[in-house]
Amino acid sequence: MNKMNKQQLKKVLDALPGKKVLVLGDLMVDEYIWGKASRISPEAPVPVVEVGNQSYVLGGASNVANNLRSLQGQVCMVGVIGQDDTGRMLKGELEARGIGTAGVLVDTSRPTTLKTRVIAHNQQVVRIDREEKALLNQEMEQRIIQHLAERISQVDALIISDYGKGVITPQIAAQVIALARQHGKVIAVDPKGTDYSKYQGATILTPNKKETEMALNTELDTEEKLVVGGQQLREELALDSLLVTRGEHGMSLFQKEQAVFHIPAVTSKVYDVTGAGDTVISTMVLALAAGASLKEATILSNYAAGVVVKKVGTSTVTVEEIEEIMKSGEKE
Repeated sequence: MNKMNKQQLKKVLDALPGKKVLVLGDLMVDEYIWGKASRISPEAPVPVVEVGNQSYVLGGASNVANNLRSLQGQVCMVGVIGQDDTGRMLKGELEARGIGTAGVLVDTSRPTTLKTRVIAHNQQVVRIDREEKALLNQEMEQRIIQHLAERISQVDALIISDYGKGVITPQIAAQVIALARQHGKVIAVDPKGTDYSKYQGATILTPNKKETEMALNTELDTEEKLVVGGQQLREELALDSLLVTRGEHGMSLFQKEQAVFHIPAVTSKVYDVTGAGDTVISTMVLALAAGASLKEATILSNYAAGVVVKKVGTSTVTVEEIEEIMKSGEKE
């Protein structure tokens, strides 16, 4: 990439602060239990982890909101929590970061999603999930749709962060995408599952390669198959564009009546991909809200991914870190 393009990307980064994004999705807390394992249990062939400390971070759609705040965007969160300590902690953490929580509703029929990861010597030993995946009831659906209808005119863009925990029902997805279209707002979706029909008409979808294969029910084991599959999925869902993230192979952007745009990964040092998709969609949407072209927004999100995969655990990225990795790439 030449200097002129990097200067343009720098202008986009400078315009990120203050852009308003609404995030709708599955709220969760990621708990990390850190320790060391130096022996095997006499009760079963498993390591005994001696706990050193534990930490809690925002996960799922909450991590998308956290990434947006880290990039100095203004964020309001819409989703559900349980009537429990985890939910109260999650809401408190969002508010402490300046994330709007008027759309965070309490559903007494389900717990707040909590994913506990036990880490020994920087290796994940086991993960324990406390969650309820059933679809929201109709009353909760209507409350969420009503809230979105009241807020949509006040934001620059929307993100649907679907983690398959029941918040993004077909009814909610269809109504929100229709509302976004009606108000001329960018709506980006990080999808889950195998049936993507509920995302029909979104501005952009950001699945990884494995998720794309699941949606198409076919293996994309060559560049040619990926190109054909990506174009097929974009057309089937009537999307403006589709971004397939491919780990160490970078990203591929599919747009209407344009050749596929491949971007190589910016780093070979990958420590942890946890939450990397959250960083990608956050950076992309904030850049689009700041006036970037789709290709510019994609390039910036690729740089952001290059930062976050070097960190262990669910992480965020800052404007300064993106600028730094852009500079280091320029020296190579």
